[in-house]
Amino acid sequence: MYFIFFTAFILILIWLFQYFFLERYYQSAKIRDITDAANQIIQAYGTDEQEVTNRSLAFDNSLCIVITDGMGNPIVMENNMGAYSHLNKVINKGYGIGLFKMISKLKQSDDNYITKIAQNENFKSKEIFYCTSIFTDDSDKQAYLFIESSIEPIDSTVSIIREQLIYITIILFELAFIVTMYISKRLSKPIVDITNTAKKFGEGDYTVEFNGHGYCEIEELSTVLNNAKDEIQKVSELRKDLIANISHDLRTPLTMVKAYAEMIRDLSGDNPVKRQEHIQVIIDEADRLSSLVNNLLELSKLESGNAELKLTDFSIVDKLNDCMTRYQILIEQNGYDIKYIPDEDRVITADIAKLDQVIYNFINNAINYTGDNKVIRIKQINKADVVRIEVTDNGKGISKELLPKIFDRYYRDAKVKRDVVGTGLGLSICQEILKAHGFAYGVQSEEGKGSTFWFEAKIAKQESKTVQKMESRLSLSGLEEK
Repeated sequence: MYFIFFTAFILILIWLFQYFFLERYYQSAKIRDITDAANQIIQAYGTDEQEVTNRSLAFDNSLCIVITDGMGNPIVMENNMGAYSHLNKVINKGYGIGLFKMISKLKQSDDNYITKIAQNENFKSKEIFYCTSIFTDDSDKQAYLFIESSIEPIDSTVSIIREQLIYITIILFELAFIVTMYISKRLSKPIVDITNTAKKFGEGDYTVEFNGHGYCEIEELSTVLNNAKDEIQKVSELRKDLIANISHDLRTPLTMVKAYAEMIRDLSGDNPVKRQEHIQVIIDEADRLSSLVNNLLELSKLESGNAELKLTDFSIVDKLNDCMTRYQILIEQNGYDIKYIPDEDRVITADIAKLDQVIYNFINNAINYTGDNKVIRIKQINKADVVRIEVTDNGKGISKELLPKIFDRYYRDAKVKRDVVGTGLGLSICQEILKAHGFAYGVQSEEGKGSTFWFEAKIAKQESKTVQKMESRLSLSGLEEK
């Protein structure tokens, strides 16, 4: 439809310029040509080129050129319009008074030229008269230029053009309609296909594929929709897995609580030792349930952006040493080789409780997945504006295909040998905490060579300035020694 409107607009312009405004445009063009000729005549006036210029312009443009004095008496005349030229009649019959009247009008004009269109009764045509002054160094010899040119009748030309424009209009409208229908069908078909596919997708059919062809924009739209479909499908699968995992994690402790409660009721109610063991199991399972619910709530807060960070400045070395004391029992009783390799102490800015949770989760993850020799290393690496903390285990590592999923909820490597405890939400919570802080984080892993989880905490502003001053002094002292 828009193409038809565009065609109609173009045709209207053609009709206006080629039919309705043709005569006016033709007259304007003639006046412009006469004005150009007048400028050339004035430039050549009084020179050796005057006669040649006048004759050439009169011949090429069918002009009658007359130069008179201030009283209308002819000085120069060049006629290429024949005996019926009005200027020729005026000069030959001695009607200089007519030219004098035009000179008087010219003197009253602000433009230094006048034009007049008159009817030639001999040929039933119109003629243009142009008059302007020629300034000379001698004011007593003021000259005036008169130019006459005929305007050929264009009625027959307009009639032919009108007939042609009618045919052109009909043909162009038919072509515009055909092209519009073709483009509309070609453009609408892939859009209709995409719309129908989107309806199926909206009904929950994730097997659909958006196919766009014919136009670059539609192909890009199909690609974007397919990517969105894949992401929504992943979210749907994650949601199903989340529900399944939560259901399993809730059902298992609830089953244990119910089973041990029944055992207390039926078997160990009168046996204090057994009763205490069974009650402890119930307490442990209740704690596990509480931990799962708390983790879910915390993850929900972090993902929604409602978690509030309480930023403080603290020593990273003190924090890591404090974390190491929690694992002393595992080192002494379970044979774990857990060591912290510090760098120079740095003061960082973070939420100390939440960063403690990140470090704790990284170390616990390493404990769950380390190799049989149970070696774990926590390494501190100081950089210009950040402190990098790395937690490395020597387990079986993570494949390249699974690395992008490592921070997803409930992700667990099926190749781990020992029983993995926890809710499966730890790394996902770590990710959200580090995002909230604006800290860089990641994992480096290679199958058979273990994994390294890391994050980079920002050094406190005052501490950063102090470090930069110390580094500057060291570099200056090094230059002095050289």
